[in-house]
Amino acid sequence: MNTPESREGNLIRYAAYVIGYLMAAGVVKLVTMKSPVRIWDLILFTLISVMVLLFYIYRFNREQRFFETNPNISWLKNFGLIIGLTLVVTVLRISVSFMQSCGKLGFYDFQIGYLQHESRSLYWFLFVALGVVLPVLQIFLSTGFLFNYAFRKNTAFVALLGIITSGILFSVLNWQSSIPLLLINAVFGALFAWSYLYTQTLWMPLYLAVVNGIVLIIMM
Repeated sequence: MNTPESREGNLIRYAAYVIGYLMAAGVVKLVTMKSPVRIWDLILFTLISVMVLLFYIYRFNREQRFFETNPNISWLKNFGLIIGLTLVVTVLRISVSFMQSCGKLGFYDFQIGYLQHESRSLYWFLFVALGVVLPVLQIFLSTGFLFNYAFRKNTAFVALLGIITSGILFSVLNWQSSIPLLLINAVFGALFAWSYLYTQTLWMPLYLAVVNGIVLIIMM
């Protein structure tokens, strides 16, 4: 458990990761403001998202070498947990969409934007960008790097604090103008963080975040 001990160094590294995410998220925002989606916008999004994702993967794998790992732990071996959490995430996401359709919850900002610039190309762009790419980047930020730098002690209190903080950060990265939707996103983020601590692998929250993102777009 001896990743770089310097708080200043960790803060600088994390700031660099956040800047990379903001670049990718900024391009998504730029593309969704236009219709139809232009090829140059897609090229720009692809270049930036791939660059940031490869950077995250490289840094995370490099940092994980400093942590003790159990080679016998595999998230794929816990098939029951995968199915159970998949159902939980799917049911929660469908429930949120149902409450939106009934007028009990507001719409996500990107849903409002999509209704203003509705097109098939924009839908598939959102499917890839908000359903897969941004959720993956968000998990690296709100769970992977966060626990590497700030919540490394193996105590129940630190784990609980990390889960709550991770949920809040996940919600912030998915910023919405609706407080209820912010709280809902925080619950999802906390669930993803718990799955990370339980399975000791980032693959589980990455998978769940993508499931959540894809169902969100499908139910749009």
